[in-house]
Amino acid sequence: MTYMFKIMNGLIWFRNDLRTIDNHSLYNACRENEKVIGIYCLDPRHFETTQYGFKKTEKFRTQFLLETLAELQQNLAEKNISLLVYYGYPEQLIPEIAAKYQIDTIYCQKEWTQEEVDVATEVRNLIPAVNWKTYYDQFLFHPDDIPYEDWDKIPEVFTEFRKQLEKKIRVRPTVSISAKPIANVIEEKTTIPTLEDLGFEDFKQPNKTAFPFKGGENQAKKRIKEYFWDTKKLAVYKKTRNGLVGKDYSSKLSAWLANGSISARMIYWEVQQFEKKVVKNEDTYWLIFELIWRDYFKYISLKHGNKIFQLNGILQKEYHWNQNTKAFNQWTNGTTPEHFVNANMIELQKTGWMSNRGRQNVASYWAKEWEQDWRIGAAYFESMLIDYDVHSNYGNWMYNAGVGNDPRDRKFNIKRQAEMYDGDGKFQKMWLIPELF
Repeated sequence: MTYMFKIMNGLIWFRNDLRTIDNHSLYNACRENEKVIGIYCLDPRHFETTQYGFKKTEKFRTQFLLETLAELQQNLAEKNISLLVYYGYPEQLIPEIAAKYQIDTIYCQKEWTQEEVDVATEVRNLIPAVNWKTYYDQFLFHPDDIPYEDWDKIPEVFTEFRKQLEKKIRVRPTVSISAKPIANVIEEKTTIPTLEDLGFEDFKQPNKTAFPFKGGENQAKKRIKEYFWDTKKLAVYKKTRNGLVGKDYSSKLSAWLANGSISARMIYWEVQQFEKKVVKNEDTYWLIFELIWRDYFKYISLKHGNKIFQLNGILQKEYHWNQNTKAFNQWTNGTTPEHFVNANMIELQKTGWMSNRGRQNVASYWAKEWEQDWRIGAAYFESMLIDYDVHSNYGNWMYNAGVGNDPRDRKFNIKRQAEMYDGDGKFQKMWLIPELF
């Protein structure tokens, strides 16, 4: 008797997991299928104008994304895996590709915020015969490992969460893939769109930007090599992380983390190596501490769902909020009465980057000083920031607006902050008197 074995075909739907190393969708697709293809959809909805009158995604993050896709396509090609990149709606493109290549299983990163869930649900409904495998792949501490039996038990205070996880959880090892046979490569080729194709003008970053980096997995590894091993700046991270000027006051890894061109686990294990070979101190720990904060905001959005996008936040706390167009224009263009706020907002407008210290201050000013609808500020950050991440962005904005995970409901003293972190005025002069720089 002759048995016929069906060749299994897997499709990896890349979203915010744009890497070849430590990617469980890719890893499992390669293990479980003879034929493997990747797809990425540049969703037109991401480039539309929002209800507030600005684009949902501006040119800075778009450029970083296109650079990331180019590197991902190249890195996958080296493993004999084709990546198809299209401008179009996933619910139209993925069923077509699934039919064309007789896909048995679609592999993708598990998402839970509403827009991403809605799109995935629509795609699934259109191809009910295809299997789906999804992976929680954007965490440092995997959801299956945390010491809470359901999301409702996740603490509302970060310190309690951090202590529990540090005490009880070991970070999982990373995974990697081997090359597929050359026969895995498909004939179909796609060209990654340009900025102009997506409706943007080409641009050049100013020399003084604090984020002069390009997108992509290789670029993320290059940055780790530079920041950890070449300059050893990791050894002083906590001391410098509240800086404002230059590329090395912080790791700047957030942008690659945000689109998943590097995993939190990879960074964690690299820190462990640094601590073994160079130095282990409070500064090296503090980078892990920040990765735990990033995890925490993801768990908070898992726990609270759409409340993170609502005006009253996860606390369901009512304040009086305004929506004033003149105030918005002053804030975004850096023409408020506060020079420190202005300098940070101009930096964001010109480069798509702002320091952590700057973000806390401008958000506090918008939400607490001017009592403007914090969701407008959050949407503007979503549009402009190269390192926008839905969970961290909305988590931090709720926190600063007094409707999130800060029981103290603080307001920043902007002038005092400027004195502490820009005592010589160098940062403010850099962006407010640009002809000096």
